[in-house]
Amino acid sequence: MEEIKDARGLLCPEPLLITKQEMERLGSGTFKVLVDTAAARDNITRLAKKQNWKIEVSEKEGEFLLVLTK
Repeated sequence: MEEIKDARGLLCPEPLLITKQEMERLGSGTFKVLVDTAAARDNITRLAKKQNWKIEVSEKEGEFLLVLTK
């Protein structure tokens, strides 16, 4: 079963910190993060690119699903 990190309702920088911890824990692979603000989406996207992770973003009903892969 695939785990999704749910960072909805959290204020910055919490979604970013959750994502960073998961990136460090995995080292490589794929995981998903669910956020509900454009700021969290943008911050996580910048972090992913800086750390050489690929990121796919989809939006549905004001929420963003971020799929990170390395």
